Amino acid sequence: MNTNLVYDVVIVGAGAAGLMCAATAAKRGKSVLVLDKAKKAAEKIRISGGGRCNFTNRFVKAENYLSENPHFCKSALAGYTADDFIRWVEDSGITFHEREHGQLFCDVSAQAVIDMLLSACAEVGVQLWLETEVLSLSHEDAYHLFVSKQGEALNIQASALVVATGALSIPKMGATGWGHNIAKQFGLRIVTPRPGLVPFTFSGREKEDFLALAGIAIPVSVSIADKKRSPIFKEAMLFTHRGLSGPAILQISSYWTPGDSLLVDVLPQINAALFLSEKKLEQPLAQVSTVLSSILPKRLVALFAESLPLQQKMQSLSDKDMDVIANFLHAWRIKPGSTECYRTAEVTVGGVDTRDLDSKTMEAKSQQGLYFIGEVVDVTGHLGGFNFQWAWSSGFAAGNNVV
Repeated sequence: MNTNLVYDVVIVGAGAAGLMCAATAAKRGKSVLVLDKAKKAAEKIRISGGGRCNFTNRFVKAENYLSENPHFCKSALAGYTADDFIRWVEDSGITFHEREHGQLFCDVSAQAVIDMLLSACAEVGVQLWLETEVLSLSHEDAYHLFVSKQGEALNIQASALVVATGALSIPKMGATGWGHNIAKQFGLRIVTPRPGLVPFTFSGREKEDFLALAGIAIPVSVSIADKKRSPIFKEAMLFTHRGLSGPAILQISSYWTPGDSLLVDVLPQINAALFLSEKKLEQPLAQVSTVLSSILPKRLVALFAESLPLQQKMQSLSDKDMDVIANFLHAWRIKPGSTECYRTAEVTVGGVDTRDLDSKTMEAKSQQGLYFIGEVVDVTGHLGGFNFQWAWSSGFAAGNNVV
C-alpha cells in the first residue's frame, strides 16, 4: 500500500523541541504530524535529571550557551522564557523544587512533563507516529517524505518541515546524525560536532592514579589551561574508575578539545599559601601531608606527595616550598586522554551552523519552509536545565512562525 497524506507541517523528532513546536504550530491552526523512530516519545526527557527532569533554570541567559555565534540564541530565549515554561508547569499542576544554581526539577517524575507536552499536542489535533522511519526526503513544490510506519510504506507531503531529531549524544537511545545530513542535503553548513557535558578518560599512569581515587568528590574550580577566554566552573569534581566526572568536569568538557589541559583548583575556597603559613606556626611538628589531609582527602594528598615536598615537617617548609605547594593546589594541570564520547555525552556541541538560520524563526535562510530546532542546532547549554530551555524556546520560535 502506498498512501499520499498532506499536512501543513511535518516535524521529525518527538523530543522536547519537537513536541513543543508541534503544540505551538497546531494551536495556530496548522495541521501537524510528528514522526519518530522510537517506540516512545521524549525518551531523553524521561531519563533526564535522574528521572526527575531538570526542565529549566531560573537564571537563563545567553552566557549559559556555547555557539559559534553567542548572540544567536537571544531572540528565541526572549520570545519564550524560563518563566513562560514554569508558568505552564504550574498551571498543569506539576509540583517541582529548586536545587542549587536555579535548577528546577519535578518532585515526582519526568513523566509529568512528557504527559503535559503530549496532552497539549492531543488537545490541538497533533498526530504522533512512533516507530516511523524517514526513508527519503526531497523538495519540489513542497516537502515529500517517504516513510515506513511500522512496516507500512507511506508518502507524506508538507508545506513545512521541522528537523528536531537531536544529534549524536547517547546513541543507545537512537541518536544519529540524521538532522545534520538533512542540513547538508539542503546546502546548510555544519559546525563540526563533538561530545559535550561528558566525563573525561585517561590512560597509562594517570588512569592508574585516578582509579585509586575512584569515588572521591571534591569542590573545585576548573578551566581550560592556556585559554584566556576559558570559562571557569566552580562545582564538584568526581574521580571515577575511568577518569574524571562531576558537574564541574561535565561543564568544562563542552569547551575542551583534544590536546587541551585542564587547570584544577582543588582548594577554591581557601588561600593555600596563607593556610600553610598559619599551620606552620600552629603545628610546626606536624607533617605537611597530615596538615593537608585535614582539608583534602588523604588518598588525593598521597597522590600529590609524589610531586610535592609533603613528607617533611611544617617547620621545615621554606617560603618557596609553600609557594610551590600552593601554586600546585590552585592550578593542578591535568591533560585528559579523551572523553567517554557520545556514549555518555548529555549533549552534542556543534551542529547546524546558525549563520544559515533565522534567529527569530529557526528557518533556513536559503530554503523556505525548512526549520531546525533543539540540539541539532549549534547552540549548546550548560548543565542545569539550559538545554531543555533551548528546546522549549527554539521549538516555540519555529512553531509560532512556521508557514
